[in-house]
Amino acid sequence: MTTASLLSTPARPVQPARRRGARPRLRWLLVLGWIAQVALRLWLNRYHTTPVANPDETGYLLAARWLAGGAGADLSGSTFYQAGYALLLVPIFWLTSDPWLAYRLAVGVGAVAAASAYPVAYVLLRRVGVSGRAALVLAFVAGLSPALVVFSGYALADAVLPVVVLGWLVALNDLVADGPGRRRVLAGLGAGGLAAYAMAVHLRGTVIVAVCLLVAVALWRRLPRAALLATLASAVAGAVAGDVLNRALRAALYPGGPRDLSGLLVERLTSLEGQAWALSGAAGQLWYLIAGTWGLAGVGMAGAVTLLARRRAPLAPRVLAGALLLLTLGIAYASSAALPDEHRVGNFAYGRYLACVAVAWTLAGLLTLLRASRLPAGPARPAAAGGRWGGPLGVVRLVVVAAGLLAVTGGVTAWYAGDRLRRHAFIAFDFPEVIFLTRTPGSLDLVAASLSALALLACLAGATLVRRPALVRRAGVVRRPGMLAAGVLALIQVAFVAHLAPAPPAPGPDWLPAPSPPGRVAVEAGVKWNVWVPLSYRVWWTRIERFRGTPPEGICTAVVPQDAGPPPAGWATTGARHGWATWSRC
Repeated sequence: MTTASLLSTPARPVQPARRRGARPRLRWLLVLGWIAQVALRLWLNRYHTTPVANPDETGYLLAARWLAGGAGADLSGSTFYQAGYALLLVPIFWLTSDPWLAYRLAVGVGAVAAASAYPVAYVLLRRVGVSGRAALVLAFVAGLSPALVVFSGYALADAVLPVVVLGWLVALNDLVADGPGRRRVLAGLGAGGLAAYAMAVHLRGTVIVAVCLLVAVALWRRLPRAALLATLASAVAGAVAGDVLNRALRAALYPGGPRDLSGLLVERLTSLEGQAWALSGAAGQLWYLIAGTWGLAGVGMAGAVTLLARRRAPLAPRVLAGALLLLTLGIAYASSAALPDEHRVGNFAYGRYLACVAVAWTLAGLLTLLRASRLPAGPARPAAAGGRWGGPLGVVRLVVVAAGLLAVTGGVTAWYAGDRLRRHAFIAFDFPEVIFLTRTPGSLDLVAASLSALALLACLAGATLVRRPALVRRAGVVRRPGMLAAGVLALIQVAFVAHLAPAPPAPGPDWLPAPSPPGRVAVEAGVKWNVWVPLSYRVWWTRIERFRGTPPEGICTAVVPQDAGPPPAGWATTGARHGWATWSRC
């Protein structure tokens, strides 16, 4: 990666008056761009009116409602959904108890959070030496990445984690780069605090905390003591506070305990078969990350490894490259090791867990291509400035490396999974980018997705090599090769957004029971989770109770399996559909 060369290249002098006039314009463009990003997401998600990604969405919404002082639920035996993301939704339940309106507002929070990646990405690009106008364009285009578009329409932690990761990288850069001591202390507080918050949001945050502490300890001689202590103290204190909050949430909503995957994790880590599962699953996640970023993540990884090998490169870019690599590999391996076999294709190739780093790798890959294309090729070029990675041949080599990574990770996935990629359940929600690449909504075609991603990467790489700006100007497109590449990436992102554009839902009856307030509601143990879990959110006025056999005294509405037979004396059947029936006596 040629970060070192760009940072060591002096920028053209800018007149003070021109600089003063440009800054307000850039700020207004940032604000307008952020508003446009929010508006796009609200338009895309205009038909999202109720949780569909269950039990995940319902788990976070119930956590937020309980934290706001509303009715809780009993989710014992289910996956534990942590409190960090739910904290952002708490004000919604202070404003309304209507589950429909609350969900629409939660979708709005996700849109705002995901759109905020745009200004944060702009700051990160400025930190690594990109000019203001170029950073504005590149950040806006990266803000349209699938990882920031798909999950922004759901009440999921994945809407905020990419922004947290970008912010953490900015803070990490400011902590390591030379600068005033106070700024580095504040950066340490930010890096440790954001890592701790990510840990309170999702278990993936544990890897962020581990990488943050590893960086701080590894650089303890290079960091000011106050900045080092600030980083360690904020990370530890934030992790402890998050753990206390999560313990309280676990006791309230999971009285019988959440789903325990610790035993499975130990088995995976201590057996050859478990290691094969974990490593192949990690390879599948890396394959998805590269394919789902149109190959740019593979280019970025090649550049990061190259940068790490250059000891003469500036420290801050090397730290960012190493931290992002460690974070990506750590999340891929740990999440795969703890993932139970659910007999779905997503067990072998999955993009959601690494979506939090996808935007960072998109930026890294695009910058690597652009900077490589600007350097002269040849062995006479100093190693710190790009060496053999410069010029058209350097761009081609980067694309070849990315293609190799895609082939190796995809090959490992196909070899380990075998015919399970065809036999197991294919859930379209797990594969939005792959479906866009292959136009096949019902199955996973690793080869077709890989070839389509490489074709898009070839277009991006070709755009970086355009060397006739005059012709480009006459075409009325852009003025620089970098902007042409950004334009090509924007076209790809817009095509993906158009692919996601929703159609109005078909009208039809609600598929869940509809108890009436304010009576108590109970669900029989034989009712499937995909009924009682979303119903726990829909029933906003009371905590749903569970029972076996005859409904307990004082219950107004009982939800039972559809084949439960006639209700007891004094009860009347008031509804039946999709495997459930309701009995009422109020």
